[in-house]
Amino acid sequence: MASIIMAGSNPHGRPSLVPAEPKPVIRFLKLLVVIPLLLAMLAAVGGMWWLEQPLPLKPEASDQNPLLVTIPPGSSAQTVADTLEASGVQTPSALLYAWFRFSGQARDIKAGTYEFTPDTTPRMLLSKLVRGEQALRSITLVEGWNIRQVLQAVRSSPDLTQDIEGMSQNDIMALIGYPGRHPEGRFFPDTYRVVTRAPASSVLRQAAQAMEQRVAQAWEQRDPATPLRTPDEALILASIIEKETGLESDRRRVAGVFANRLRIGMRLQTDPTVIYGLGERFDGNLRRVDLQTDTAYNSYTRAGLPPTPIAMPGMASLLAAVRPQATNAIYFVSRGDGSSQFSATLEEHNAAVQRYILRR
Repeated sequence: MASIIMAGSNPHGRPSLVPAEPKPVIRFLKLLVVIPLLLAMLAAVGGMWWLEQPLPLKPEASDQNPLLVTIPPGSSAQTVADTLEASGVQTPSALLYAWFRFSGQARDIKAGTYEFTPDTTPRMLLSKLVRGEQALRSITLVEGWNIRQVLQAVRSSPDLTQDIEGMSQNDIMALIGYPGRHPEGRFFPDTYRVVTRAPASSVLRQAAQAMEQRVAQAWEQRDPATPLRTPDEALILASIIEKETGLESDRRRVAGVFANRLRIGMRLQTDPTVIYGLGERFDGNLRRVDLQTDTAYNSYTRAGLPPTPIAMPGMASLLAAVRPQATNAIYFVSRGDGSSQFSATLEEHNAAVQRYILRR
């Protein structure tokens, strides 16, 4: 009889007809499953760790001097990654692109100019790009500045792209949407937050629009008895008030004096208009001959308001111009401490001049 080779037996002693698999094969199959899982887990842990680590930036980048990167409009996620690496984020663009794609936000990245400090992690970087959190800078236009000072501040700002360099004032006004408008006094003094590398003209456009809005708001609140006929006249008078006093408590009284003079046809006789008419010829010393030399801005030789504003007034001066304080005063003189002495008669005024001007 032929013998049968049994592969094994069951607990009852009967032979098993199912052959047993060799143990090395089982271990190999298990490894084929386990190793990829372990590698995937390690990659996931490594990826989570990388997302929270500061990205290496070019050496000159610091908290005080952040790395600036401009993402052009219409950039794909791959272009964004390439731009970041080329601009100084010292990480392979392939890795950055992989992160953008993995996050599911690759298509949400917004164009603009961004700044990154050495503590920026991949997660922070993408969050900033998706939120459109662009780098902002401040530029301040000061109450009482004239147009030359305004343009000097804008043109000298290192945070702006100079698109008005070499342009005339008329050309600038046309560029920002106000063709044919005299630029003096047309920009509201304030601090403006703008995107780094924004066009210089964008600051002027914002300031011009802000002044237009403020003048309209002030004009709506005007005293019905005002001698002013138009919003432009309010702006002109406000600019004179701005240059005459910086004292809040005196603004409406100064406005009241000018309103009284305009009603009776008396010349305003205010030094700031004469100084403005002198332009760059003014050397800080206003002489008698200057007061006697007729120009379009000499309020000693001409009645009424000058043809344009002479500076940028703030909101307080605009409101003072349209809502002057009721007063019988038609004169005032500086006391030398920032305040003014008001007088109703020429005799009182001459006494004030003697006290505060001639006897200092």
